Amino acid sequence: MATVPAVESFRHSVRDMDQDPDCFGDGSGTQLDYGLGFLEQEFGSELMSLEAVSELLEKMKTETALVEEQVPNLNFIYYTVFLKDVLLMLLNILIFQHLQGTRQLMDDLGQTFNHVDSMEKSMKYLKCLHYIGELSASVQQFLMTNGVWEAIKAVESMAALDSGLNQSGCSHLVEFLRKTLCFWHNIIKEQLSSDFENALTQLHWPIVSTTSQSATPPAGQEVSSHVEELVTQLLALQTSDDLISQRASASGQGQPSPPLQAPPLCLPIQIMLQPLKKRFRYHFCGNRQTNSLSKPEWYLTQVLIWMRNSSPFLMEKIQPALDQAGVAISVELCRGLMSLVQEKVASDASRMLYDDVLFCHLVEEVLQFEKELRSNYSYPAVLPGLFHILLEDAVLQKWLSMEKKMAVEKMDAMLSAEGAWTSQYKDISDMDELNAPECAETFMTLLQVITERYQALPSPAAQLKFLELQKELVDDFRIRLTQVMKEESRFPLGARYCAILNAVNYISTILRDWGDNVFFLQLQQAVVSLGEQEVLGGLGIMEMGRLASLEGSLFDGLLSLLDRLKGEMLGRLLDFLMRDIVEKARPYCQERWLSVPSQQDQSTMSLSSSACPMMLCVRDRLSGLHQSLSCPLFQLAWQGLADRLDKFLYRDVILSNHFSDGGAAQLQFDMSRNLFPLFGHHCRRPENFFKHVKEACIILCLSVGSAVLLKSDSPPESTLNELGVYCLSPCDVLILLNLRASLPEI
Repeated sequence: MATVPAVESFRHSVRDMDQDPDCFGDGSGTQLDYGLGFLEQEFGSELMSLEAVSELLEKMKTETALVEEQVPNLNFIYYTVFLKDVLLMLLNILIFQHLQGTRQLMDDLGQTFNHVDSMEKSMKYLKCLHYIGELSASVQQFLMTNGVWEAIKAVESMAALDSGLNQSGCSHLVEFLRKTLCFWHNIIKEQLSSDFENALTQLHWPIVSTTSQSATPPAGQEVSSHVEELVTQLLALQTSDDLISQRASASGQGQPSPPLQAPPLCLPIQIMLQPLKKRFRYHFCGNRQTNSLSKPEWYLTQVLIWMRNSSPFLMEKIQPALDQAGVAISVELCRGLMSLVQEKVASDASRMLYDDVLFCHLVEEVLQFEKELRSNYSYPAVLPGLFHILLEDAVLQKWLSMEKKMAVEKMDAMLSAEGAWTSQYKDISDMDELNAPECAETFMTLLQVITERYQALPSPAAQLKFLELQKELVDDFRIRLTQVMKEESRFPLGARYCAILNAVNYISTILRDWGDNVFFLQLQQAVVSLGEQEVLGGLGIMEMGRLASLEGSLFDGLLSLLDRLKGEMLGRLLDFLMRDIVEKARPYCQERWLSVPSQQDQSTMSLSSSACPMMLCVRDRLSGLHQSLSCPLFQLAWQGLADRLDKFLYRDVILSNHFSDGGAAQLQFDMSRNLFPLFGHHCRRPENFFKHVKEACIILCLSVGSAVLLKSDSPPESTLNELGVYCLSPCDVLILLNLRASLPEI
């Protein structure tokens, strides 16, 4: 019996699905042949029809259910179930074949879509090409009919299209568009520029001097209106001009322009700058005598003059047309002129790196120019001036080295000058309480001038380098003062020694003031934020924390060294004073206090003759120190002297002798009526600085009854306080009481 084609197709499909044998269940080949024969007999050529399969499946479900109820024949049920599985497999094969046919259809559709997409791109390409041609033709037509505004709008449309095609891969189309844009843009720009230059000539631009400004006749309404119209048209052409300039800059550099670069000048200013640029280059970039490296002030001053003289003209004639665009004409002109100055200064600076005199002069002139530009011409701080040239590595290092070199030379000169150790205000009373010698004032003025030079720099990192230089100079000056001090230390009361002490105190006072200055506080925060280890000098976490919290200052290290030097010098001075006073006080120490008779009337008492040399010495030394030392230092000196003298008299005069009542009274008279008043010129209660001597005199001069009572009982502190004794301990009081000869033994 011949096999029906549908059945044969089914057999092939089964073979194709051999990789999934589970789809047949666990039936044998005989069962499969039986099932296929049954299907061929029942359906024939309609076997591969979905309707036939569905009909058979429903029929089998019905008959199976009926047979199961009537005849429980297991073999029949088995073959029925098997036939059901075959039908399900057949359904899966039909789905598989359908998907295969669909995949081919999808591939065909994909090719069709790609072809359509390619045709669509080609149509867009041709439309874009046609649009460029239309714009080009319209620009040509408008220019022929003097329709400048319409031509500018067409060029703007080209520029917008160029921006839109910026990321396009159609390189030939983009190149054609850009060439077309440049062609028509340049034609319009040249025409407008020529008309604008002619109009400016009628207005006698440029205004190069005050004379030419005053001689400028008033322009007619027609010329002024024409100028405003040309300015407006040039501004409308600005978008395409910026785009073309940016393309040219990018192609020249091989990469896009940096995003922070200043925007290009507006076209009217570019045109107005042309005659000024010619003049600048003629006078300062050629072989003229005005192009002198030693005279940078010539071209810097000339540029400022042009800015000043041009301002009224710009505000009157040009600014009204720029108001709608939000452009400040004066700032734009200054920006354009600044580009000339920047180029010139950069060129000159590189040529002056090996000439100290010329370089220093250039820096001074640039700093002065920047100051005047920002203050008098309202040049915005966000726009670059000339500082960035000074901050270039080579120039900045040269500047720092020159500051150090000149400062060291000036230090040598100021320390060796004739009046280095005298105050310039010495003959003016109450003029300078710091009494600083001239060398110290000159040195701090030098540091202040350095600060003023670098204070306006826009870079905190560069400012910190100058600060480090200043600290280095202060330490160098301290070392020099120390060397001179050692030479003068043999006589610390000498004028030069005291002047050195005044200098140290003056410098430390100024540095403390600087530590509270806003500028140095800002630098302090910059140090913390930038982590400048060079300036920090390897500070630890605690010191860094103090700087961050503003508890410390940038000058703490220097102040510590200066304060130590000041303390050592004051100590050496007081030691010398005490040696002199002790020598003069030797007879007073050996006075026979025990044999001094009592005197009832103190008005008849006089200073002990043995105390006169000591008192005269103290008086003269205090007077000399008052004249030689600054007020703060003299305050420290006399208080230190009082403290040492108090301890000396208590130890070598009082504790080393025994006293009669007359001797105690004489001691108290010498101290309270003669020694204490010597210090009374400098404070209201000098006895408070002689606590040991004052309280010892109180104990020695107590009445006999009170003294005996104190001596018999260990005196409590409250009792001593009632007597005016606060410094001496009860043990000290007992020792003093034992020095009184008039008290009976207890």
